[in-house]
Amino acid sequence: MKVTIVGGGLAGSEAAWALAERGFQVAIHEMRPVVPTAAHQTGDLAEIVCSNSFKGTDVVNAHGLLKAELTLMGSMLLEVAERTRVPGGSALVVDRTLFSREVTRKIGEHPNIEVVRAEVTELSGPMIVATGPLTSTGLSAVIAQRLGKQSLAFFDAIAPIVSDDSLNRNQLFELSRYGKGEGSDYLNAPLTETQYNAFIDALIEADQFLGHEFDKVPYFEGCLPIEEMARRGRDTPRFGPMKPVGLPDPRTGREAHAVIQFRAEDLARQMWNIVGFQTRLKIPEQKKVFGMIPGLENVEYYRFGSIHRNTYINTPATLTSHLALQDDPTIMFAGQLVGVEGYTESLATGLLTGVNMARVLSGVAPLELSQRSMLGGLMNYVATTDPDNFQPMNANFGLLAPLEKRERNKRLRKELLAQRALKETQGIVEAGI
Repeated sequence: MKVTIVGGGLAGSEAAWALAERGFQVAIHEMRPVVPTAAHQTGDLAEIVCSNSFKGTDVVNAHGLLKAELTLMGSMLLEVAERTRVPGGSALVVDRTLFSREVTRKIGEHPNIEVVRAEVTELSGPMIVATGPLTSTGLSAVIAQRLGKQSLAFFDAIAPIVSDDSLNRNQLFELSRYGKGEGSDYLNAPLTETQYNAFIDALIEADQFLGHEFDKVPYFEGCLPIEEMARRGRDTPRFGPMKPVGLPDPRTGREAHAVIQFRAEDLARQMWNIVGFQTRLKIPEQKKVFGMIPGLENVEYYRFGSIHRNTYINTPATLTSHLALQDDPTIMFAGQLVGVEGYTESLATGLLTGVNMARVLSGVAPLELSQRSMLGGLMNYVATTDPDNFQPMNANFGLLAPLEKRERNKRLRKELLAQRALKETQGIVEAGI
């Protein structure tokens, strides 16, 4: 039985290799260069169109830990990345041309893999769809029809996520608007009129990321960038995400001039989303401007805000925990299409779906990963987060299950989490994947 891989990017290439190495015949369909995209320049597989950095390699860095786990699991792309590496300090930076050429060569020479240069516009198992954020119009329509029209988003409007232990709780109070729900559902940062006006001035003056032509997206009124709201009128944010109504500060009994709310992103309450703060500000500007918010003076970001074109599936609402269709376990999805951000995260889902497709076709249950590993934490997020608030996620330590014994030293805590994650992954590998 031949498995079809749709998309020859990072996720598709990794999935194809994982299956081929396990003895399965694979046809990897890449529409380039027959059907070009607005972002790619070549027809090579695993072409990198943005940064040539796979980010940090130190295991106390979330991306470094994920790479260490994937290396244990036999990632082909990370092995190629190491061989095509260029100087970049502690980051894994590659020669983008050599990297994609070497991946293309390895895929093309594998006896179990056939490369087909054609667009796919149907879903038929066994298949792994890994077409990325620039999924063709035809295939997007087919996916939307199969999963439901509300299953696909065509742009990201992402608010920042910050770590719980970096918040200054003395500046915040717990309260849901009008006292609805649990009192601790939201954290709130009250602003005086002076603080609010200074914050709005900084928003208006801050530099935005403009992106590529293909990356331009329209602003929908329901998810305007916070800086765009400020430009429309100084009080616009106060009638939107910074509305103070129904949120009296329990310390004073009065409503503030404006309030910024934070919503928990995980059950362990390690990550907090800045509600309504989707933004196109450059990262240094986000650090500077959002650092003016009471309680965020020394905040650590798990994810920065962004708005850009991106096709992705509402995975927790439509797919299984193994990224398969709920009515067909032999049709899986991988890469940015399932709601992950970043090169390493994308290839990770490709490797995992390749492994799990091989297991499913062999009559073996898919891998069950726990939140004790970075890959398990990432998969848990995309599979189980609230579908109504689902947005793409990158690797971060907030995805991991907390240590049994709380460790306040941040560096030591990350070292202990990394040790536990690598031990967990090694156990999975030794059990046979």
